[in-house]
Amino acid sequence: MNTSYPDSLVPANDAARLRTLYQYDIVNTTPEAIFDDYTAWAAQLFNTPISLISLVDDEYVWFKSVTGAEGIPGLPRVESMCSAAILQEQAVVTSDYKPESCTLIKPDVAQAIGLKFYAGAALQMPDGARVGMLAVIGREFRTLSEKETAVLARLAQLVSQTIELRVRYLRAGQEEEWEEAQAELADTLDENSALARYLNSRNQGIDYEDDEVAQLIERRLEGLAKVLKRRMAQAAG
Repeated sequence: MNTSYPDSLVPANDAARLRTLYQYDIVNTTPEAIFDDYTAWAAQLFNTPISLISLVDDEYVWFKSVTGAEGIPGLPRVESMCSAAILQEQAVVTSDYKPESCTLIKPDVAQAIGLKFYAGAALQMPDGARVGMLAVIGREFRTLSEKETAVLARLAQLVSQTIELRVRYLRAGQEEEWEEAQAELADTLDENSALARYLNSRNQGIDYEDDEVAQLIERRLEGLAKVLKRRMAQAAG
């Protein structure tokens, strides 16, 4: 998929976007297991070695969670594909990490470790600000089907809602309730991961063109959405 990028890595509305990002008190924070559960499931759903949740700050892209490349806190904004990906109005961007694919960033780090594929869906908050990405990354060039793209976008939406839920609980001083919510979400994600592992082992990958398989994944996404909706209502009091 060829993506057309704007002329600048920093959009005109970046100050407002950063204000939204900082409202969630999540930039450069310690790892939290619930977000690791999301990236683990994403890597399984798309059969990629790496998945991450990024937060695009002023000059640095923080990785809130990384599966498959642990120990990397993030990258300078000018070196991260996520910096360019949040500029897109469309939900998902794919790239082959060639310099000519996106002239806004320096792909040296990605190329040095053999990365050739990136697909990301924006973490979009209620005010419309795109604060980061949920991305799946691989070492072989590939594309995403429309169904795969839709699943990635839906999963990014659920991650965004989890970030919203987190700040609601923590602002209200409801740390215990946030722990309980994480435990429930983790149980759901663990079941989802078990299904993904089974589907991958059965078919050497998840076939989203198989209607039965697609419906199974959709039900799992919907189940997670229901947990978040209920917890969000509880957090709102």
